Amino acid sequence: MPGYNVAMPKPLELSKHKERRITEQRNPASRNLDRMTAQEIVELINREDRKVALAARKEIPAIARAVEAIVAGIRKGGRLIYLGAGSSGRMAVLDAAECQPTFGTSPNLVQALIAGGKRAVTGAVEGAEDSVRDAERELRERKLTRNDVVVGVTASGTTPYVLAALQYARRRGATTVAITSNRKTPVTRLAKIVIAAEVGPEVLTGSTRMKAGTAQKMVLNMLSTASMARLGHVYENLMIDVVQTNEKVAKRALRILAEASGKSVSAAEHALRAAGHNMRVALVMLKLGVEAREARNRLKETGGDLRAAVKE
Repeated sequence: MPGYNVAMPKPLELSKHKERRITEQRNPASRNLDRMTAQEIVELINREDRKVALAARKEIPAIARAVEAIVAGIRKGGRLIYLGAGSSGRMAVLDAAECQPTFGTSPNLVQALIAGGKRAVTGAVEGAEDSVRDAERELRERKLTRNDVVVGVTASGTTPYVLAALQYARRRGATTVAITSNRKTPVTRLAKIVIAAEVGPEVLTGSTRMKAGTAQKMVLNMLSTASMARLGHVYENLMIDVVQTNEKVAKRALRILAEASGKSVSAAEHALRAAGHNMRVALVMLKLGVEAREARNRLKETGGDLRAAVKE
């Protein structure tokens, strides 16, 4: 693999990269931020935020390649592992946490590591993002394999925790992906797939929780949603594997079944109860007018492929 032995940047090198980071530069439009009215500030932020979707759009080919890699890895028994520090790590934790209830996946399938551990989700942990040793140790504990996909999220592109994790992942043969807002930085040399949504200087200089963070959220949404759709965790554009954890979601499940089958909510409720609250089984029952046992057999025969099970 070209560039396999990429040396970790030294502190002096990192300082040079800081000078070149677009996200660390001052935004001319917000130089008088402290003198603006409330409306002027929020209008400025809104104008700047419009640039985020355009920056993400330019990265669609790279995002699609990452989705294909994630799908291929998971089909071979691999996992999707996000990691980051600070705001970037929190975005990663959020996306990973949403996969299980939204797509009914195992908590092991999509994971997120944040520098500093759980404490860092709600507060700053001093020096955590500089911990090279922690990054390697945490991935080692997860027994990384060649089928895993490791996604490093770092707006700056220079976070030592992320760089060390991607370096270790490469050594283990895992597929590496970088999500950053600064293209010419060390992280781009460590990742097989680089997603660099360059959103420009922040309204508040260096505060990458803003445009850079919004770009990260957009990209993570695309990665997880597209991957799960390709893996069959949705039917049409409906959450067929949603976990029914509360009354609101239970009602949503009934609406999903009614919408997908063209039957009444009452019929959906009866089928879901007979299916042991398995939405896939219930949908096959409703679509084909069969009992739960036959619906389960059809799903088993098709390897869980809903479209094939209902003959679509």
